Amino acid sequence: MRDLVITAIVIGLLPFILRSPRLGAYVWAWISMMIPHRAAYGFARTMPFGQMVAIATLVAFLFSKERRPFPVNAVTVVYLALIFWMTITSFFAINAPQVVLDRWVFVVKIHVMLFVTLMLIRGREQIERLIWVIALSIGFYGVKGGIWTVLTGGGGRVYGPDGGMAADNNALGLALVMLLPFFHYLYKMATRRVVRLGLLFCFVTITLSILGSQSRGALLALLAMATFLGLKSSRPVLTTFVLALTVAMAVMFMPDSWSGRMKSIENYEDDGSAMSRIYTWKTLWALALDRPLVGGGFVVDTPQVFAIYAPAEGLGHNLDGNVYVAHSIYFQMLGEHGFPGLALYLLLGITAWKMAGRLARESKEDPEYANWLPLLMRMVQVSIAGYSVGGAFLSLAHFDVSYYIVGIAVLADATVRERKGGQAAAATSATGPPPLPLTASRQ
Repeated sequence: MRDLVITAIVIGLLPFILRSPRLGAYVWAWISMMIPHRAAYGFARTMPFGQMVAIATLVAFLFSKERRPFPVNAVTVVYLALIFWMTITSFFAINAPQVVLDRWVFVVKIHVMLFVTLMLIRGREQIERLIWVIALSIGFYGVKGGIWTVLTGGGGRVYGPDGGMAADNNALGLALVMLLPFFHYLYKMATRRVVRLGLLFCFVTITLSILGSQSRGALLALLAMATFLGLKSSRPVLTTFVLALTVAMAVMFMPDSWSGRMKSIENYEDDGSAMSRIYTWKTLWALALDRPLVGGGFVVDTPQVFAIYAPAEGLGHNLDGNVYVAHSIYFQMLGEHGFPGLALYLLLGITAWKMAGRLARESKEDPEYANWLPLLMRMVQVSIAGYSVGGAFLSLAHFDVSYYIVGIAVLADATVRERKGGQAAAATSATGPPPLPLTASRQ
């Protein structure tokens, strides 16, 4: 039954997407993040729904009047440079060409569809629709996981959608941390009491789900996010107190086994998982020093790479001969794309942070934006902070959620710029063209 329902929904949306590619941008975000067909049990699980939606969106995009110019600013320039550099490093990759090509195609698809989104969405209403789609697509698993955490007394580990980038408990935990600020934003913007209560329920259950993921990286990200959320709110003292109380009560609910796992952060020398991370980071550092410009290209968690660059001290921890993923967005970018790739990746986050801060400052006195844009941009910064901390322990450098958060800042900037451009054009039209210089008028 699920197969039929999901298939009917996606297929039924395709004609509407062909009429409005903006709808396709929303549906793509839903399909790529929630992966609803993985909840089915039959033929729908392997259906290429994402490909169908992408093709329909791109076809409609080519002929649509909804298309806007690609927003050019510091963030998108760095963004394009990063993709260009990842393409260059692919030609020098250590891994087999077909493996590298498959990974490159997977990564580029994420960015191409986001670029299409950046040229289709403008204004508060459309941006908020995108936020709702992203928040609920992954938040569904957070609410579900939070309820599961309560029912199991915190003893069951929470996982994400099968087959998605947030399938792993650690990835889901970080994704939920990144989205909590946007649930806060939606709560603040909501006017109907039932919607606010629903969002509050989501906030609490998602917090429980983050803890229920039993991810130590997600816990650190949650604490960092909560700290920044308190500082960036309109009432920092009250918000910080409420957040601290919520997290404290959730932690008190968790069993002793959870507490023991979280305390292992303090004694990382005795934890095999932590030591494998250090072992891998040393391996990728050695790889970057040997190939500082291009790194190893996509997919460096291979026996070949570890055989050449793994440290000898790995023998003391029974790690010799094993292969591990980067377990860090920073070492992942460094190992795959060298120091230039890491620099561009960090610069993307920095420029997005600065853009959000600038928009928050400049729009707080503008009646058109004062009641929503400053808060939204502060939440973008809070989300980036959570990702920066939690991502230090996870291989999620190509996580689509993080790029969509950057995209929200870009969309806000494009909205403000185009409004100012429209006002300037209207003023010019009303007053007429400027007079010719005197020297020209005499000729």
